[in-house]
Amino acid sequence: MFPSVLIAQLVLCNSVCVVAHSNTSSGIFPSVFNMSVDWVGYGYAALVASGGVIGYVKAGSVPSLAAGLLFGGLAGFGAYQISNDPKNIWVSLATSGALAGVMGKRFYGSRKFMPAGLMAGASLLMMGKLGIAMLQKPQES
Repeated sequence: MFPSVLIAQLVLCNSVCVVAHSNTSSGIFPSVFNMSVDWVGYGYAALVASGGVIGYVKAGSVPSLAAGLLFGGLAGFGAYQISNDPKNIWVSLATSGALAGVMGKRFYGSRKFMPAGLMAGASLLMMGKLGIAMLQKPQES
């Protein structure tokens, strides 16, 4: 069962995926599950992580590498959570909010678009995307 689910998640499917399970009672009927992949979230995570790596390569900044990989990993985990449950946006929202605040402050102080302005802008766009998603699908408690 696990390899078939893993392969189905790796395939580009944004709506409904059908996975055949060999351990079902009849072995004929497939199991259907919904899976929408948060490609924007994964792209944001890759942007954050690659920004940390580029900061390390260009300037030798170990704090940039550590922060980029930490926040990129958190953003990737948040995108994974959204892919599994579209209502579970809190890790992504906290990560993009923290980056928007920190990088926005750096951009305000330096007035340099790279890297602080780019990361603050991308984080604000990610927060906007998450806010719209939260408004479109009301949370049930």
